Amino acid sequence: MTYRGSVKPFVNFDAKHDAEILHRAMKGMGTDEDTVLMLLSARTNDQRQQIKAAYKTTYGKDLVSALKSELSGLLESLLVALMAPPVLFDATQLHKAIKGAGTDDDRLIEILASRTGEQIKEISKVYKKEFGAKLEKDICEDTSGHYQRLLVILLQGNRAEGVDEGKIDKDAKDLYAAGEGKWGTDEETFITIFGNRSFEHLRKVFVAYKKLSGFEIEDSIKGETTGNLEDLLLAIVKCSRSVPGFFAYSLYKSMRRAGTDDDTLMRIMVSRSEVDMLDIRDCFKEMYGESLYTTIQEDTTGDYQKALLYLCGGND
Repeated sequence: MTYRGSVKPFVNFDAKHDAEILHRAMKGMGTDEDTVLMLLSARTNDQRQQIKAAYKTTYGKDLVSALKSELSGLLESLLVALMAPPVLFDATQLHKAIKGAGTDDDRLIEILASRTGEQIKEISKVYKKEFGAKLEKDICEDTSGHYQRLLVILLQGNRAEGVDEGKIDKDAKDLYAAGEGKWGTDEETFITIFGNRSFEHLRKVFVAYKKLSGFEIEDSIKGETTGNLEDLLLAIVKCSRSVPGFFAYSLYKSMRRAGTDDDTLMRIMVSRSEVDMLDIRDCFKEMYGESLYTTIQEDTTGDYQKALLYLCGGND
């Protein structure tokens, strides 16, 4: 597999030297934000953890606390997010989604629909350690109905691997019988198939479904379900078709509506910068006819914009 992140390990990396540069940039009157954001956005998360350790050893202070005291606003939020290990970042995002006022279902759906089974199991472990509660229990307290049940299936992290050729046509027929083929909807069938089959398998089921029914699966979901369940099913369809495509769509939505949804923009730029940002950029250009880089430029300003553009990694 070729590396598809935009942030790559910094060559000739020296954690102690980087810690010194950051210390100098934040010492005395005012902060050299440029130096701080350039350095942190050009290091991988693993390298940032080493810098954090070196900073504490040398100066007896926590780097994240230092960043919080020296920076403010969106730049502070972005750089603090970059300092969290990926699994802790996801666990914290889920905690925010369910423990704030109301539930941030978009955040919940984005993370649980797009992460692998292994990642979800790790996130659940870290969540318990960090917040002293079970992720599944917290999500169940905040959600209900078929939406809750599909989230619980996803939280098990047991999505099948590979394609079961013998089940493709049966799954397509079962989905048709559960929706378009009857009065009312049998949501159970949808949540079982969407929650447990591999993305690869689902792609083949959707092809068989279209042949059988004449409908794209997305149209059937929109016609048969509503609210959060509909949003979660559609997110799973998008992810099964293309995870980078799902994130390209989410980024576009975060910027091209009235006002910028900075929470979503930051979350995706941080969480995908070492995973598939190059693929997201390709999908973005293909889907919307403009580059992600230019869209960020048009939608953000100042040092916050600079840091996002470094994470983006270039113009297409």
